[in-house]
Amino acid sequence: MSTPPFAPVTERDIRIVSLQLGRPARDVIGIAARCVCGNPTVVSTKPRLADGTPFPTLYYLCHPAATAAISTLEANGVMAEFTEMLAADESLRAHYLEAHEAYLADRESIEHVAEIDHVTAGGMPERVKCLHALAGHALAAGPVVNPFGDLALERAAWDPATCSCIDYDADEA
Repeated sequence: MSTPPFAPVTERDIRIVSLQLGRPARDVIGIAARCVCGNPTVVSTKPRLADGTPFPTLYYLCHPAATAAISTLEANGVMAEFTEMLAADESLRAHYLEAHEAYLADRESIEHVAEIDHVTAGGMPERVKCLHALAGHALAAGPVVNPFGDLALERAAWDPATCSCIDYDADEA
């Protein structure tokens, strides 16, 4: 679990994240969560990309097995279920608002970007929109920070305590 400031990103980290995403990694400033084997699971991206684009998603889920498991939850309508839970539970709304504020504080500690001021990711704090962003935040910040990230991880057919990585170094040998 990691929140800003992050340990320096290595060239190996960037290579692995690029392989995981199937495209070049861009503007990665840290690895916010790692697999038990040490490979990246969640990257942190600059709040303003090199091309000037504001980028509100600080915590980005990159681990292929985690991403697939969370995608399955989304495809099965879990976001609508979680949004209903949010509407029905005042305590859960307060906790989700705290997660939103923690996310904003993390991103603001890196860089202020006026265009995304008060915008987090995943629909926080009013709705549950992207489980990938919420699970990434939960993995980065640790349990009990983001209630819907935690719930998504509990329901996902992926376990952060078990490595399911491919051998990213096989082509380097």
